[in-house]
Amino acid sequence: MKNRKFSHFVFLFLLGFLVQVVSAQDPIPSNSPADSTEMDTTVIRSPIFKVRYIPRGVNLVNPKISFKNTKPLDKPFKKFRIPSFWERINKIGLNVSEVAFVNWNAGGNSAITGIINGRFERNYRFRYVKWNNSLDLRYGANVQEDQKPRKTEDAIRFSSAFSYRRDTISNWYYSAKANFNTQFYKGFKYPDRENPISRFMAPGYFFFGTGTSYIPEGKKFNLYISPVTLKSTFVLDQDLANKGAFGVQKAVLDADGNVLEEGEKKFIELGFLINNTWETTVAKNVEMRHRLSLYTDYLSSFGNVDFDWELNFNLIVNKYINASIGTHVIYDDDILFDEVKDANGIVIDQGVQRIQFKQLLGVGVAYDF
Repeated sequence: MKNRKFSHFVFLFLLGFLVQVVSAQDPIPSNSPADSTEMDTTVIRSPIFKVRYIPRGVNLVNPKISFKNTKPLDKPFKKFRIPSFWERINKIGLNVSEVAFVNWNAGGNSAITGIINGRFERNYRFRYVKWNNSLDLRYGANVQEDQKPRKTEDAIRFSSAFSYRRDTISNWYYSAKANFNTQFYKGFKYPDRENPISRFMAPGYFFFGTGTSYIPEGKKFNLYISPVTLKSTFVLDQDLANKGAFGVQKAVLDADGNVLEEGEKKFIELGFLINNTWETTVAKNVEMRHRLSLYTDYLSSFGNVDFDWELNFNLIVNKYINASIGTHVIYDDDILFDEVKDANGIVIDQGVQRIQFKQLLGVGVAYDF
């Protein structure tokens, strides 16, 4: 009796639980539309057949790996670096020429000439924008037997140019450019070593202007044309400024040669500038660098063109040894030569303009980093 009552109780409990579960579900409304979604993709799976017949020419032997013929790397492995829009150039070099005589019947003095140079560039390029910055440093000296050293090369040249173009197809850019030129050490007109004719920031030249540039893709060529360029000439040595060196206003003197009014230390001009640089490989292991600057002043001497042209050839022997041949031609309407003075030291003739020419030939070492 007790077992029958217990089974009836379990049956009634399960029946009540099922009724509650069924009543808790939402019934499907009779007026709901039928699902009419059409499938436009049919997937057909093909059975995978096992290979039953193996051709006789198939070699199923596991491959063997051997390191007997493995050679070490000639160069150290370079880690992957994220590409940058900056291009960096760091070069330093030393060119030396030497001649020595020992009991040489024809005569002559032993001499050695050395020129140290450095070139540093930071160039940015991305789609519409180019920003090129370069710094050139050079200094050289010559030492001859029984003579004091003489300076043969001295230059500091800095250039920065910012260019922008409207699209990535055109090779013409809107540009703004600044140049600064001066020297390290004072220079003399040898054999006179008492009266320097130049020194640091005497002269110093600063150019700043805006214009347009033609820069073709894939070529190291830049043609810059600026109809508005400011040229500033600095002569920070008062003795040279009083003499009116490099075009500045000279001092006012009395009849006895005493200074009544000091000479100006700067001279400002406004003119038209054309600048062109080009680097290319003219032959195997022969690289050429060309730089030309043409300037004329609107106010004082329009039509008189000052030009600065430098042409260098670099003959590469190997990674560290090279030879260089170069010329440098300058004409500046403000620089005068052959000054004439009377017996009292008073200048009676300011002199005339002349073309300045320099030629260089040397063999040396170079290091890039």
